[in-house]
Formats: sequence, structure tokens, C-alpha cells
Amino acid sequence: MELQALFWTAGVAFLIAVVIGPLFIPVLRRLKFGQAIRSEGPQGHQKKAGTPTMGGTIFLVALAITSIQFSDRSSELWLLLLVTLGFGLVGFLDDYIKVVMKRNLGLRARQKLLGQILVSAIFFAVLYIQQFDFSVSVPFTDSTWDLGLLYAVFLFLVLIGTTNGVNLTDGLDGLAAGTSAIAFATYALIAAVWSSQFDVAIFCAAMAGALLGFLVFNAHPAKVFMGDTGSLALGGGLAAAAILTKTELLLVLIGFVFVAETLSVLIQVFSFQVFGKRVFKMSPLHHHFELSGWSEWRVVATFWAAGLACSMAALSAYF
Repeated sequence: MELQALFWTAGVAFLIAVVIGPLFIPVLRRLKFGQAIRSEGPQGHQKKAGTPTMGGTIFLVALAITSIQFSDRSSELWLLLLVTLGFGLVGFLDDYIKVVMKRNLGLRARQKLLGQILVSAIFFAVLYIQQFDFSVSVPFTDSTWDLGLLYAVFLFLVLIGTTNGVNLTDGLDGLAAGTSAIAFATYALIAAVWSSQFDVAIFCAAMAGALLGFLVFNAHPAKVFMGDTGSLALGGGLAAAAILTKTELLLVLIGFVFVAETLSVLIQVFSFQVFGKRVFKMSPLHHHFELSGWSEWRVVATFWAAGLACSMAALSAYF
């Protein structure tokens, strides 16, 4: 596959996001889809209250248009869109309840999990019908584990873990969008160069480009937030790309920022429940650095750099 096709795809997705952003943001503002800021968060974030949310629709529209236009429209593409938009729909319902029904916590945990399970189950059912390889490759070795039908549990853990990792990371202007763009660009290269999966590569390139276009409006100071509409969609799409390229375990390294954010929350909860002490000043991890005196931009740039370094390490070792 010519890498030129990936650049064209990313470029067009970027332009679409940049063009429709100024159209979508005023609509979100008029609909009063403003972000509510939780009082227990950093006090500096209170000034962000009312910033339009559900902005994930901007890059999801750019993604759908571009990936369908430039791909071969194979079953892989439709699967990726199914998972991405399916998780995005769960996030949209969560956002809608928060901003329209004024219930700050959105969907109840059980409801959100049920929606994620439903999308994951449909994804697995399609893979089963297509006789997908239910083995897992161990990175940097020739070893594989054939999980058989237990792969359904593994698939669910990958999808839910990734979606919630991206969701936790979405706490600062541009943080989740930038780290996700890096991860999707990495998977575009893996799909194109190593596994020769054209439509997977096109999808990932389109998502990376659309996210860069979204960053024009989401970088600090953000004019719009992606909301759970965007973060859950990103996690679902990233996990699905890892599954289809058979690099599920490599995703731990490529998405290490998301892993670190998730671990910081788990460590914080465990330490407080068991020892009555907090390890971090606040979790997720990005808030710890904020409360340590780092500017928002410094935290975001550092996490972007960490994501880029992990992706480059994964690519160099993988190839």
C-alpha cells in the first residue's frame, strides 16, 4: 500500500473537521449542550463550565465521510465503524443525560456497561461468523495463545479497558484527542506496512486526521469538548483496530498513557480504601501533575510526548 493514500485520507479528514467545527460548535452552544464541571475537580477547571460538549460528533462525522470515501468498503471497515459509532452512541446517551436532563453523572454505571457489552457482543458475533482467528499473539515473540471461545471474554476486556482508559484521559484540553491521534496514526502504519489491511489503515488514518482537525478547537483553551460521545468512540475504535490487526497486547504499549491514567485511579482507590491514604494528589494522573504546579499545557504536551515515545518504541520493536 502506498503511504501516500494514508496522507491523503488524513488530510481530507483534517479539512472536513476544520470546516464543520465552526458549524457544529454554535449549534451545540445554542442547544445549551454545555459541560458541567464537577466541584471535586481542580478549582481552575470551574472556568470551563458551559463550554460546549458532545464535540466528538465533529471528528466522528469527518471519520465516517472520509473512511467510506477512500476505503474499499470491506467488512473490516464496517466493523470498525460499527464498534466506534456504537460506543459513541453509548457516550452520546451519557452526555445527553448530563447536559439536557441535568444529571451530572449521566448514565448509571450498570446502564453504561450494558451498552458496552451489547456492542462488544455484536462485534464478537460477527467475528465468529467470519471465522476470525481467536488466538492472541505475544508481542516481540513468535508465541500465540489460542483462546477459542474464551476470546469473547478477552475481547470484552480489551474493548472496555480501552474505552474507559481514553475516557479517564479526557480531562484536559486536547489531552485525549492528541494521544489518540498518535495511537491511531501508529495503527495506520501497522495495518498498512505489516498486515496489509488497507481498510483498517484508511480508517485509522482518517481518525488521526479528524482528531488533528478537532484539536484546532479542542487545544487549550478549548472551544469545545469531545464528551463521552467522543472518548468512548475513540476507545472502541482503537481497541477494534488492535483486535483486527492481531496486536491486542501491543496496545498496552501504544496506549500506555491510557493505561497509566487507569492504573492511577485503581491505585488511588485501593490505597484509600485499604490504608486510608492517597498516593496521588488527585486521580487520574494528569490531575496530580496539575495540582503539583504544572500548567495545563505542560501536562498535555508531556503526555503527548510520552504517547509518541511509546508508539515509536512499539513500532521500532514490532518491525
